[in-house]
Amino acid sequence: MENITGKIHSFESFGTVDGPGIRFVIFMQGCPLQCKYCHNRDTWDATGGTKYPVDTIVQKALRLKPYMEVSNGGITVSGGEPLLQTAFVTELFKKVKEKKIHTALDTSGSLPLNENIQELLHYTDLVLLDIKHIDNQKCIDLTGVPNTNTLNFAKYLSNHEIPIWIRQVLIPGITADEDDLKKLKAFISTLKTVEKVELLPYHNLGKFKWEALGKKYELENVIPPSSEEIKRAKDILGI
Repeated sequence: MENITGKIHSFESFGTVDGPGIRFVIFMQGCPLQCKYCHNRDTWDATGGTKYPVDTIVQKALRLKPYMEVSNGGITVSGGEPLLQTAFVTELFKKVKEKKIHTALDTSGSLPLNENIQELLHYTDLVLLDIKHIDNQKCIDLTGVPNTNTLNFAKYLSNHEIPIWIRQVLIPGITADEDDLKKLKAFISTLKTVEKVELLPYHNLGKFKWEALGKKYELENVIPPSSEEIKRAKDILGI
């Protein structure tokens, strides 16, 4: 396990939106979803990215540890989908926790829960869980994948007392329906360890990545939500 490598898309050294405090964010390469709004379309290809050994990433993280300590930050592994490279992330989290660094996992939870993922969660201090859509059929239409695994993953986190930040992108005409937001709120209310609910307003800033790859951006005509739409959704969710 000492020489295990992971395929990484990119890094962010002073992240402030992917968990508490100042964070070293690692964006893994490869994703099983096909979210129509994805702003990191170039992370989907599991054969891409650059291979890095765990120890190299640990050293990168340690250089930022003073900033993490003063801000109650840590490292966040995002994607793509980090659960596609569970062995790498598990070994990374083991080693940084030995250095007393807080660990956060940014995931859709869309892969079937197995023993390897359960082991990874043993070393995970916080899960940023992206619920793509609370309605199963609409989730399939939006991402190509059902939401069944995601919701089961959320229940597992709750039952095992793992802190959760719930995230959902607010997309007019897709995830902004009042009934769907009420269903999302009802589901969240069944979870015991949700510390925060984040509503992320849709934007099309990643459209150029689709175009650079010669891909059609399907949400071409979707307008980002207005401040009134955002407030309405937050009121429904009670956040």
